[in-house]
Amino acid sequence: MFSAPTRRRHRRLPWLPAPAAALAAVAACGVLAACGGGAAGGTGSGPALTLYSGQHPQTTQALVKAFEDTTGITVNVRSDDEDALANQIATEGARSPADLFFTENTPPLELLQDKGLLSAVKPATLGLAPAKYSSPQGDWAGVSARVSVIVYNPKLIKPSELPTHIKDFADPKFKGKLALAPQETDFQPIITSLLRAYGKQATLSWLEGIKANASGHIYPDNETLVDKVSRGQATFGVINQYYWYRLRAELGAGRVAAEIEHFAPRDPGYVIDVSGVGILKSSKHQAQDQKFVAFLLSPAGQEIIGNPQKSISYEYPIASGVTGQEGETPLSQLQPDSISLGDLGDGSTAIALMHQAGLL
Repeated sequence: MFSAPTRRRHRRLPWLPAPAAALAAVAACGVLAACGGGAAGGTGSGPALTLYSGQHPQTTQALVKAFEDTTGITVNVRSDDEDALANQIATEGARSPADLFFTENTPPLELLQDKGLLSAVKPATLGLAPAKYSSPQGDWAGVSARVSVIVYNPKLIKPSELPTHIKDFADPKFKGKLALAPQETDFQPIITSLLRAYGKQATLSWLEGIKANASGHIYPDNETLVDKVSRGQATFGVINQYYWYRLRAELGAGRVAAEIEHFAPRDPGYVIDVSGVGILKSSKHQAQDQKFVAFLLSPAGQEIIGNPQKSISYEYPIASGVTGQEGETPLSQLQPDSISLGDLGDGSTAIALMHQAGLL
């Protein structure tokens, strides 16, 4: 399994009522080293910014340090699951100490946008990346992207035998072979995509089918899932592609038995997820916040994301013409489902269906 430095807390929690959300966030904060303190320790003389981050700590720290070195503006980071942080911000409202919110997926940003808690990002900043990767309303900016793929162990299943259509994951012939990490926020966009393609009842039946097929192979996170598949303890599963690249980087390509395969073109399982950043409307440092968002989309910020030696990211940079790592299918050549980030919404319907199916 991944060693501690490359892991991160990132599990999908149900949206909680406001008081419960606040208590959960405070409890989580108590066990996180970065909570309430500066992750990068800038030396600027101006106001310090507070960044709530659900992104991988290494990626966040690399970006924050570069921003601080460039601007002299200090950024203090509070890290937790993006759902816990979104609930915390929603509970804090105008009293939130957060200036910025950095996520791995867009539904938490959409939740805060729907509540009117985000400021508009400057059009010039949004213009640095394709419009499809940012908020249609302009209230948050996309920063990087990942794509859902099938991870499999070729010793246990041939590539020709893989189900490259997500609906086939529920086929009873795969009982005992499928691995899932349903608590991961990365899993929710796939369900929303299925909802859009097939409707609520068919998606619920699918969830019940994959739960049966994954019996004994339901894991708490994607790091565990890809590790179990590589070890031959599960046959195949669905992850975002960068977990496989990170495992290979940590252990060495010769020590990773798992491989990855894309879904069939335009399949509902073939989803691009976007990491984004938003500015809290309650922040008293709007000008500095805008500088931070612009830095993430600048060539300097995007090159950090595109250089895994700097960020341990393995995500796709989406702005400023920066390309991803060598050997990875270029973002422009992917053939995902047509679902938009706006269609992904805040994920609440998908979460409710997972509860109904007993996956959460």
